[in-house]
Amino acid sequence: MAGQTEQVFNAVLEDIDSGRLSPGDVLEEAPLMAAHGVSRTPVREAFIQLETAGLIKRLPRKGAVLFKPTLEEFLGILEVNIRLEGQAAGLAARRMSAAQARALEQVVAACEAHARDKGDGDPDGYYQLNLRFHEVVALASGNPFLVEMIKTNARKLMAYYRAQYRYPGAIASSAKEHREIADLIAAHDREAAEAAMIAHMELDQATVMDLLAALS
Repeated sequence: MAGQTEQVFNAVLEDIDSGRLSPGDVLEEAPLMAAHGVSRTPVREAFIQLETAGLIKRLPRKGAVLFKPTLEEFLGILEVNIRLEGQAAGLAARRMSAAQARALEQVVAACEAHARDKGDGDPDGYYQLNLRFHEVVALASGNPFLVEMIKTNARKLMAYYRAQYRYPGAIASSAKEHREIADLIAAHDREAAEAAMIAHMELDQATVMDLLAALS
């Protein structure tokens, strides 16, 4: 039973990460039961885990709805996640292994190639590269608790982070900032790497309102 619960839980997380699920989408028990060949119990147990993580809100006898933040919630989660990401970059500047450095260079180069070859095209494809960049930096922090905190908070805002790459010039700007952060991490400049990541993650008020409106 535990394996089936984990299967459903991970499948929902994958749908959030890929963008197949958006804030406010309803998750119904029956389709999940059919898709994974499980009974109602593993689905409900997965819902409990997802609700505990703050990713869904369960509905009486109707399944669940994916977390959709209010403006206040959005700003609160964003504020926390920015600091967590900054901390991860700072720690990565001290702890990144040679293998992780190669992985970071690979994904940064992929971001740059996407910006160069596709411009503003394929924002969803770029966002997957962006996810990989932040994952590599987080893992290089060497702190698994920090990694999990970043993942949980980021998933609550993923649809909004993804939407920002629809704006002209956003991909090129992001790729440039990824290179700057990676270079600071490689130079073992903890304070500058942390500050650069925080600046990279921050959104101005107008952008926040635009993103909330786009997904309302």
